[in-house]
Amino acid sequence: MAKPVMCIVLTQIVLVALFHLCMSSQTKECTSTSSLSPQFYDNSCPKAQAIVQSFVAKAHSNDPRMAASLFRLHFHDCFGCDGSLLLDYSGTIESEKRADTNVDSARGFEVIDDIKSALEDECRQTVSCADILALVARDTTVITGGPSWEVYLGRRDAREASLIASNNNIPVASSTFETIVTKFNDQGLGLIDLVALLGRHTIGNSRCKSFRQRLYNHSGNSDLDQTLNQNYASMLQQGCPISGDDQNLFALDYMTPNKFDNYYFKNLMTFKGLLSSDEILYTKSGDSMELVKLYGANEELFFEQYAKSKVKMGNISPLTGRNGEIRRICRRVNH
Repeated sequence: MAKPVMCIVLTQIVLVALFHLCMSSQTKECTSTSSLSPQFYDNSCPKAQAIVQSFVAKAHSNDPRMAASLFRLHFHDCFGCDGSLLLDYSGTIESEKRADTNVDSARGFEVIDDIKSALEDECRQTVSCADILALVARDTTVITGGPSWEVYLGRRDAREASLIASNNNIPVASSTFETIVTKFNDQGLGLIDLVALLGRHTIGNSRCKSFRQRLYNHSGNSDLDQTLNQNYASMLQQGCPISGDDQNLFALDYMTPNKFDNYYFKNLMTFKGLLSSDEILYTKSGDSMELVKLYGANEELFFEQYAKSKVKMGNISPLTGRNGEIRRICRRVNH
């Protein structure tokens, strides 16, 4: 029995060594901060971060589900990180809120509106909506028990949105492993980033319609997804029938649904990942499987890499300098 244990220990030692090699590297593959700075508003709006934190705390107190909804907005705005997701439909703008991954599910826009209004009162047309999303993502993670990080700031807001890009760039619950990897790679995010960032599913919910096929018709033969624990599947079927109840909500992490921790990875290891796009991290790639095992065994390493990858993701194609604008209202461009 000692030999298998030794192999597991050696495997984890190697993974930890590789992890820290990336963490210590300043190459593009590991991190990038471009021209953004954590001190960007120190002089122009010194109370900005405190204002955002206070509104996040209030929103979380009023609705514990809101934390997951708010930091989901940052992910769905990124692969751009320019506040375009916040724009409402107009005669010239096809809102990204109508994208497949957002319609009837993206929420929390009113909280962003309230934060923006308070910041406009404090320092008019100074803090961008894109930066608000980046700060909210950090603060919602912290308030639910996750890691903190320095948020690099200085983004400006887009004057347009792209429904097509939103549909094409953001993975969906049924995406294959290869598709998800490609979509992340296209944005300069590697496998380590992908696995860590999907760990955000440690909190939040998903609708019945997003995973129903796994329960009843996985391969088109009225079968159960064999990578789904049968007892867990039976529990899900109680609230997600073969038809109807599309909007019924289920915790992405059924063990600790409101706490940011590493149970997401532990669940994958027992085949209790709610979405197919989650479970495939453990079943479709040896490399991603080893990362799942590592983060499942070591919450500190998961937190460390999650924070690093969030900074990297938040720096994807930001508008800076004279590009874009600072919107007065996040839902519409300035006129």
